[in-house]
Amino acid sequence: MQETIREIIFLVEETDDGYTARALGHSIFTQADTLDELKEMIKDAVECHFDENKRPRIIRLHIVRQEVITI
Repeated sequence: MQETIREIIFLVEETDDGYTARALGHSIFTQADTLDELKEMIKDAVECHFDENKRPRIIRLHIVRQEVITI
């Protein structure tokens, strides 16, 4: 019997083309042009990946930004 997951965490990265999101511990990956669009894509991906009664209630985004500092 599969246990219901309380929350799922996505690692979000900004790319040259927009944003990507990869779930930690699950094989879920999606991408979009904007952050708002990505959030909707993540919700859709989670709904498709889990049965309705096993779906996490919380989706947490860990947004990683790369910055370059020159001296």
